[in-house]
Amino acid sequence: MFKKWLADHGPKSWVMLSESEVFVPLPGERKMYTSPPRTSLSLKTPNSYPGKEPMSIESSAGCVHLTNQRIIYLPVSPTPAFESFSAPILNLHDTHVSAPFFGPNVWTAVLQPVPAGGIPPVHSVLELKMVFKEGGAFDFHSQFERIKERLQQAVEAARAGGDGSAAGHGPGALSGVNLAAVHLEQLPAYEEANTNSTLLMPATSSHAQGVEDERSHDGPATNASPVVPNHQTDGVSSLGEPHPPPNEPPPGYEEAQLASVATAFEQRDRKV
Repeated sequence: MFKKWLADHGPKSWVMLSESEVFVPLPGERKMYTSPPRTSLSLKTPNSYPGKEPMSIESSAGCVHLTNQRIIYLPVSPTPAFESFSAPILNLHDTHVSAPFFGPNVWTAVLQPVPAGGIPPVHSVLELKMVFKEGGAFDFHSQFERIKERLQQAVEAARAGGDGSAAGHGPGALSGVNLAAVHLEQLPAYEEANTNSTLLMPATSSHAQGVEDERSHDGPATNASPVVPNHQTDGVSSLGEPHPPPNEPPPGYEEAQLASVATAFEQRDRKV
């Protein structure tokens, strides 16, 4: 994980640097995010597991690059002891952002070192902290979590397909994954289709067109107020003119009269 740390720890894994592209990408690797240049890094042994050989590496300023496979940190002023750092995305756990009341935001993760990656095997886990002094912690974190989720889904799909090489953590976990087929961009937000408005709009338009056609045939439109029905009194029309008397009884009048007479006779017979 380090290009150079301490000479007595044997061969190391490092980031191959390039003057034109900052670093040499791995096969199928794409850069997704780059932080401002004043981002600091701290890699230490957790206080809960200090061990016999506590480890501490720090850099006060540098750039962190997020790719579709790993995170890469390049200090602004490299030293012989610390020139670069990289870690596979699937080897970073419990990642979160802390926003203190005073000071910049801090991104923290638990690092599971890669075997033969330049970190002594006595350190099973390390605590990684990056302080985003010029902002960008939440943007970095959201993109990191999205990429990690997509990579985990791709690894699980490769395992389900019978590819035994997609197992464990580190770079080997992605050996059986087609990285070109992994969709890493953020999906568009889901919007429910408004079917009611879609169905009603054509009918409303046609109705309005019909009204306009009727008006055009009837002549110029006048400023007429809507007709409101008035309550009418008995025998008087809405214009104040009396109604003419009817020439014949209303429908069912005779049947109603016969029924009422019959009812009256029955009640009288009962009383007698």
